[in-house]
Amino acid sequence: MIEKIEELLVEVNSFNTTSKEEIENFRIKYNGKKGVLNDFYETLKAVPNDQKKEFGLKINSLKQAITVKLEDLKNASESSIILEKEDLTKPAFPLDLGSRHPINLVKNRIIEIFKSIGFAVADGPEIEDDWHNFTALNLPEYHPARDMQDTFFIEQNPDILLRTHTSSVQIRYMEENQPPIRILSPGRVFRNEAVSSRSHCIFHQIEGLYIDENVSFADLKQTIQFFTTELFGKSKIRMRPSYFPFTEPSAEIDVYWGLNSETDYRITKGTGWLEIMGCGMVDPAVLKNVNIDAEKYSGYAFGMGIERIVMLLYQMSDIRMFFENDIRTLEQFKTL
Repeated sequence: MIEKIEELLVEVNSFNTTSKEEIENFRIKYNGKKGVLNDFYETLKAVPNDQKKEFGLKINSLKQAITVKLEDLKNASESSIILEKEDLTKPAFPLDLGSRHPINLVKNRIIEIFKSIGFAVADGPEIEDDWHNFTALNLPEYHPARDMQDTFFIEQNPDILLRTHTSSVQIRYMEENQPPIRILSPGRVFRNEAVSSRSHCIFHQIEGLYIDENVSFADLKQTIQFFTTELFGKSKIRMRPSYFPFTEPSAEIDVYWGLNSETDYRITKGTGWLEIMGCGMVDPAVLKNVNIDAEKYSGYAFGMGIERIVMLLYQMSDIRMFFENDIRTLEQFKTL
């Protein structure tokens, strides 16, 4: 009898299936009212007392093996059903579709436009020294124009600061390269300004520089005309005289936005004209500071805040939205 139980133990342990019907037949065969286990318990009554202990231990081993096997078969069957219903090509968990940040969308578009007319992209450090951020740009120490760029200083003697414009990239590039030079310098800049719906202590600029022989103000105007038409689809611009320490003459560029809606009236203050950038001819003093012959070469520079362009294109009213990482704002750009 004990040998019979051992044979059944081997049979139980080797049995395997995921079929519900076969699992149920297995259960009835061993655990049913007329099953193998009940037969052995009935037989146990007739076993001599000196053999009952050994016989009972064997029956319990068989019972435990049957219980474990039924549990394993049940789990395997349920997993099989789930796999049959589940599409195994799907990700393991839901993945939301991401999107580019609106600042990057517009920055990349601006770069594409200027690349189409020969501009390359140049990069530089966000932590700058006084020479590259101010002095080489015709802003010597104690120059009153420095007050317009209230600055985050990291160290003093020598002065180390967070750059206030990406013009510092142009200085670094001109120190290492001779004309012809035609570059864009996009990047993050920092100024100690009060944070409000229209200004922030962190923002993004993209500046352009073109240095070569016989570059004129007419070349600058034609470049700006091409850019505004490509980006805004609006070709009417005007240039207002302005002041920048590193360009002379200098101008502010306005694009005619129109007065077709209430929003147009608000963002243009009822004039229809909207300021988008500053520009001018590079001051000869700047060229001399980077050892470029100011008698032989001339050039123009321009710069714009990317946030302002984004706010215009997407009608966003608060600059702080760009830095809050509110998913509700960013999700609006999934299809762009």
